[in-house]
Amino acid sequence: MKTGFWRGTFRFEQAALLTLVAACSYAQAQQAAQPPAGQEAPLMLTLSGAIGQGLKSNLSVLVAGARVDEDAGARERALAAAMLPKVTAETYANVQNRSLRAFGISAPGLPLPGVVGPFSNYDFRVYAQQNVLNLESYRNLKASEQTLAAGKMDEQNARDLIVRLIAGYYLNAQSAAARAESARTRVEDSTTLLKLADDRHQAGTATGVDVLRAKVQLANDKQALLEAENQRSQALLELARQIGLPPATALDLAEPLRFASLTESDPEALTTTALAARSDYLSLEKQRSALEEQSKANHARWYPRISINGNIGELGRSIGSADTTGAIQGQIDFTIFDRDREGEAQQILSRLKRVDEQMADMRRGVEEEIRSALLNLESAAEQVTVAEEGQGLAQRELEEARDRFSAGTTNNVEVVTAQDELARAEENTILAISSHVDAKYALARALGETEKNVLRFAGKAE
Repeated sequence: MKTGFWRGTFRFEQAALLTLVAACSYAQAQQAAQPPAGQEAPLMLTLSGAIGQGLKSNLSVLVAGARVDEDAGARERALAAAMLPKVTAETYANVQNRSLRAFGISAPGLPLPGVVGPFSNYDFRVYAQQNVLNLESYRNLKASEQTLAAGKMDEQNARDLIVRLIAGYYLNAQSAAARAESARTRVEDSTTLLKLADDRHQAGTATGVDVLRAKVQLANDKQALLEAENQRSQALLELARQIGLPPATALDLAEPLRFASLTESDPEALTTTALAARSDYLSLEKQRSALEEQSKANHARWYPRISINGNIGELGRSIGSADTTGAIQGQIDFTIFDRDREGEAQQILSRLKRVDEQMADMRRGVEEEIRSALLNLESAAEQVTVAEEGQGLAQRELEEARDRFSAGTTNNVEVVTAQDELARAEENTILAISSHVDAKYALARALGETEKNVLRFAGKAE
């Protein structure tokens, strides 16, 4: 009996020590979570705010924008070559002499000098050239316009990918915050139950084991809260990194994790809508159009090219004695032999075939993404229903176990067991809701116009 008593006392002291350590750590974590006096409150970040911040600072979006500017420059060059005149100016003044003998100038019987000069002349002249008909340059201009349009679609696709990525990180932070809130609620419940066990022990209707068991449960819940708070902080840190904020920025989420049903069910209709909105698919369409224009430009290399060029300027021995001179001429160029055209045509045809294969594969991929997202949506919605039902039952089980313990008809083993069951049910609910939200974001990406659809599925105004 004495040995058993000391063993029980030792275990009680262990539990008490564990409770004290966990309580101190919990108090420190709670104190650290509050901003010190004079420090600004955390930035309350919404989903739309996170997306906007991320799009402004993400490297992929910035690089894609730079490529659009590059394509715009290429289009301007093509426009200048096809439509706009080219004007240059040239001027010179020189002093020179010439060898008549070197040029084969001689006069038999006349004493001509071998070298004449020095003499000087001055010439200032403006040259201009304008294409009148050049179908090759015109088709190249049209190809550059389609390439520019494809670049804009690629930029939009980069934005869509970043929106999907940021929405996922925001959802991860929401899930971590929900787990932390659930853990905090369990600590409050365990604190209340410990007080109840202690009161009943003081009244002589509960044993010291009941109090000890309640303390151990409280210590475990506080330990779980510390871990959940750390995971929440890590998720916010990763979110800040992804949207380009300094790691030291204090963040908090303005929007909690919540469930909202979504009625999207016709994969065929959604696929048709998606193909008209998906920027990556539209980019391939524009690339194909550019290749078709390049093919026409290749064929136009056989056509004649008509241009007008001329010049006007002042020519004389000095600036003061210069006379106005000039010339204008029309020019027609024909291509008689051009082996390079056949090689270029083969290249363009091969590229067209490759783009066609990419477009066919993407059509299948878009439909697969939509069907997969719809299946996940349906499954996750059913999981949410079951999980919420299980959470409600677990909550009732805890309340009934607490009532029986309070009435003295049982010990608190049932209460502790019910607490664990409720914790498991709450975790199942968080997982199910997170899966449902993630499926909605996946569908938003599959449909195209990702930013608008993500905010719409999240219940935000477009």
